[in-house]
Amino acid sequence: MEDTLNNILVFATNIRTDNDKKIISRTLNDISEIQEWNIDQEDVDCVLRIVSEILSEEQIINILHQNNFNCTPLD
Repeated sequence: MEDTLNNILVFATNIRTDNDKKIISRTLNDISEIQEWNIDQEDVDCVLRIVSEILSEEQIINILHQNNFNCTPLD
């Protein structure tokens, strides 16, 4: 379990509405390299957390951009 904490990527996004979430859910659920993901739409940054041992920040950003969402890494 501790290992997964090293593989959590955190982003600020513009995934604000339930419809936005539905759109990106289809994409993220289809990517086998993503073990787990969630989005905090209550947060001002609409924080997206992704657990993946393989995907890089850049790859996640590209995936979101392809779906017309903004995505910026958070520390």
